[in-house]
Amino acid sequence: MILNVSNLNKTFVGKPVLKEVSFHIEDKEKAAIVGINGSGKTTLIKCLLGEEEPDDSETIIAFAKGKKMGYLAQQHADIETGLDDFDTLSGGQKTRKRLEEILQDKPDLLILDEPTNHLDIDSIQWLEKVLKRYDGAVLLVSHDRYFLDHVVTKIIDLDNGRARMYRGNYSEYAEKKKMIRDAELKAYLNQQEELKHQQAVIDKLKQFNREKSIKRAESREKMLAKVERLEKPEELDNEMRLALTPSIQSGNDVLSVKGLSKAFGEKHLFTDVSFEIKRGEHMAIIGANGTGKTTLLKILNNLESADAGEFRLGTNVEIGYYDQEHAVLHMEKTIFDEIQDDYPKLSDTKVRNVLAAFLFRGDDVYKRIGDLSGGEQGRVSLAKLMLSNANFLVLDEPTNHLDIQGREVLEDAIKNYDGTVLYVSHDRYFINKTATRILELFENRFDNYIGNYDYYLEKKDDVRKIGGSGSSAVSAVSETAASTSGPVLKQEQKTDWELQKEYKKTIQKLERDLKNTEAEIQKLEGRNEELDDAYLNPEIAADVGRLMELHKEHEANDARLGDLYEAWETTSEKLEEVKAEAGM
Repeated sequence: MILNVSNLNKTFVGKPVLKEVSFHIEDKEKAAIVGINGSGKTTLIKCLLGEEEPDDSETIIAFAKGKKMGYLAQQHADIETGLDDFDTLSGGQKTRKRLEEILQDKPDLLILDEPTNHLDIDSIQWLEKVLKRYDGAVLLVSHDRYFLDHVVTKIIDLDNGRARMYRGNYSEYAEKKKMIRDAELKAYLNQQEELKHQQAVIDKLKQFNREKSIKRAESREKMLAKVERLEKPEELDNEMRLALTPSIQSGNDVLSVKGLSKAFGEKHLFTDVSFEIKRGEHMAIIGANGTGKTTLLKILNNLESADAGEFRLGTNVEIGYYDQEHAVLHMEKTIFDEIQDDYPKLSDTKVRNVLAAFLFRGDDVYKRIGDLSGGEQGRVSLAKLMLSNANFLVLDEPTNHLDIQGREVLEDAIKNYDGTVLYVSHDRYFINKTATRILELFENRFDNYIGNYDYYLEKKDDVRKIGGSGSSAVSAVSETAASTSGPVLKQEQKTDWELQKEYKKTIQKLERDLKNTEAEIQKLEGRNEELDDAYLNPEIAADVGRLMELHKEHEANDARLGDLYEAWETTSEKLEEVKAEAGM
């Protein structure tokens, strides 16, 4: 073990930020701290670094003796370095240079605060490879879920000030957390129902006003007093609510771009670019920093002029634009006025309701836009986007400044949006979840991929190899990609008979696994019902030791059932996928 944290408490202005936080990091382990904005991630890091003091002396923050620690801060302004030109570097270049310096010292524990901020996709992939090869332990804070999926094997979740550890990457953590939260809520509601029922029986027995009935009521009251009450899971009152609905449907042809070129002085961003977007497509534009992605969006919104070429919007197309720099916001206005001035037909109550959905409540609505954080300004921009009822959303880095919870809310809104979307993003998880098509700006041209980010990764080497020989080759590859609905099966060379035989074998195994899982679920659920009945037995209820024994067995069963439910769902989905591939 290289780091042990036990019973860490921290309060600011009477508000508990960290409550009895405990976790540990093993040698060579890769772990991440996650949580919504304001959950205490930065405070926790500062406590580990000694920049903040815990509230009480019982807290333990212990590093293994003789071990070295390296720290990469989120902000680089106060960092001391030997590099004379450090201040002239971009944010991404500073992160890379600073990390290379830290790694030269070969620390045993590397602490990273938002290391993917300011990095383009290529740089993030470089960082992933570095951390995977890194021989020491890593503890990082990040909102980049794709990055977390590929780097970490443990998640430390900060939720309402408390920490809970999960084994696995981000996706595994997210599924487990949802299952645990659902199970805790269900257990609490079931217990409340049972307590209510028992109290009703007690009240009824007392109403009979007979000696025997009163004694029975008193006996039940004693049993009830011994029941260990479950805490009510804290409700998520800090989740943004976003629904995107077009006011009218556009024509099938949404955007046509022909021969578009743009350069700034000697720097050519893109040349002779042509593409079309059809109604309902969700297209992501990706590429390294400085290649012209944002410039293209500005041209399409008439905020920048092209050097050559043209673009045309289709029939009934109404654009909703989200600018990562929030230039569409008025810094001198209050949040309330920003919304009401753009949508004067909305009543004061409606404006407040909209802002409440984006977590601006009470007097918060009278804060100046210029005084807000980047994340808060992003929420105001999203509120305006929702109210626009546009049928063609053009978004520039929409997940910047949003915490993981906010990103997931935006993902759901985009996935459920039946209009057309064109966006620039470095958030690969977001792209994977929402994109049906990808345009990569690479070497002054656009390469086309029909699919999500995983599909792009599978095909990009082939596309770039052919694309490097000339624009006609790129067109040929793009047409091939356009006719492909998903990843090509590796078994293409096999005969139909061989494929069907393999499919049948796989299906039989999955069906057996499913049957075995269902049998174990049924057995454990039956045992839990027996345990629930046992709680009501007066002899058992009076035996605290026996009650605790049964309670522990119930908890173990619940944990196992959680794994079984997850396994059943995964196996069931896999079975459906294989059957679909086999044409069954």
